[in-house]
Amino acid sequence: MSRISVRGFAVASATAVTTVGAVVGVASGSQPGSVANTEAAAADATIADIPMGQQAQVETASLVQQADDQSTQADAAALKSAQEEARKAAAQSAQDKKDAAEKQLQAEKEAKEREKLQTQAASRSEDRGPLDIEVKASYSIAETQAMARQMMPADQFQCFSNIVDHESGWNYKAVNASSGAYGLVQALPGSKMASAGADWQTNPATQIKWGLGYMNDRYGSPCGAWSFWQANSWY
Repeated sequence: MSRISVRGFAVASATAVTTVGAVVGVASGSQPGSVANTEAAAADATIADIPMGQQAQVETASLVQQADDQSTQADAAALKSAQEEARKAAAQSAQDKKDAAEKQLQAEKEAKEREKLQTQAASRSEDRGPLDIEVKASYSIAETQAMARQMMPADQFQCFSNIVDHESGWNYKAVNASSGAYGLVQALPGSKMASAGADWQTNPATQIKWGLGYMNDRYGSPCGAWSFWQANSWY
């Protein structure tokens, strides 16, 4: 029969070592000594040196100790993993809050800029005084463009003109066959322009007034609207 070393069962605890030493002492007829002496004896002992009735107890004590050690290590690893996950979650939460704050600041900045442009546009429009536009049965492109020049700041006319060039070619009766958009600025539906005047279908001045208000409200100015149009081919 081969002799299997007790150390093969990893008897690491004082309890397990004492148990083994005590059993070995009984088997050899000696009195129990200190834990250190018992551990030394256990290190050199083999299963064959232990009475048959005690071998199962020794093996059980050793395996229990191994299980306890493994459980302790597993708990430590789980705690470390949980701490790392918590650290990562906290870092991500902090970054999300920072990003949200930056987006909010940017949105507020853009809103203030639009408000500033709208105020400036309204002020420039008020400074121009009453319009002197003759109501006629029909209007040429030159006449329509002259109206537009009268109705808006000089530095905004070219941007307004660029949009109208693309949208209607300065035809105040232009109709989009697909969508039904109408007039110089292709309002959709055209009836929106009724807010600027009941003659929105026949009076280019009414259409210009509505279009200018739309551009100022949505983009801050005709030039703001033209910048958007260049990027998107619509406004």
